[in-house]
Amino acid sequence: MTSDRTIHHDGVTIPVSRGGRGRPLVLCPGLHSTQAHLCELAELLRRDHDVVTFDLRGHGFASAAGRYFFERFLSDLGAVMAELDLPEAPVLAGYSLGADLAVHHAAEHPGSVAGLVLIDGANPVPEPFVTEAVLPQFRAMWADLATRQEAERGTARQVLLTAQETLDLNIEIDAVRSEILDRYRRIDAPISMIMSTSMAGDGPPSFNENWRAGAERLVREHPHIALTWLDADHQLVFTHAQDIARIVRDSTGRV
Repeated sequence: MTSDRTIHHDGVTIPVSRGGRGRPLVLCPGLHSTQAHLCELAELLRRDHDVVTFDLRGHGFASAAGRYFFERFLSDLGAVMAELDLPEAPVLAGYSLGADLAVHHAAEHPGSVAGLVLIDGANPVPEPFVTEAVLPQFRAMWADLATRQEAERGTARQVLLTAQETLDLNIEIDAVRSEILDRYRRIDAPISMIMSTSMAGDGPPSFNENWRAGAERLVREHPHIALTWLDADHQLVFTHAQDIARIVRDSTGRV
């Protein structure tokens, strides 16, 4: 059984669901993912955790916003964390953009989380992904995705961002990740990271090499971070939910 509520903040409404038993865990979705997309992973986690899920603005049943920036998504996570009535500090897990939001939240709010689980995100990659050389490909990719998402309008899986808003946000995420190492230095909680070996799937090999280089750089500078690689692409939360739930269970048991 899950309980549902709605949080109102910053002119948007954020739907929140909570269910399960055990240590509290907040699962933060990523860009173009919703509670509905993460339902298999959330249900697996609920076997061992009191899991809170929610939708970011412009996603799922959250309301739309005028514009979409990293800091506004971060404020959505902050609003959810502030409204929760939990018996203890939760483990904060995030997927993709959600991992970046989790790192920033933990860095800005010492003592607010018992640990972090970062799933294929928050990676201090040495090079940006969106460059002038590949900009046309990214424009086409996000335009195609926006067209396909039209079929999801009005459902729990809808995403209201335009192709241009998605592109702009990915450029911003590149900039955020170029400075994220400083955020890691300010975190006072255990960190587990779950990364895909082929983040870009069949895309340019340089993208996957960049992804691996960033994660390896991170653990060199912060050897206390527990890094696990999964033989998967960026869809790992859907294709490897069982593996991720097991890793989360094992890692949070050590917190």
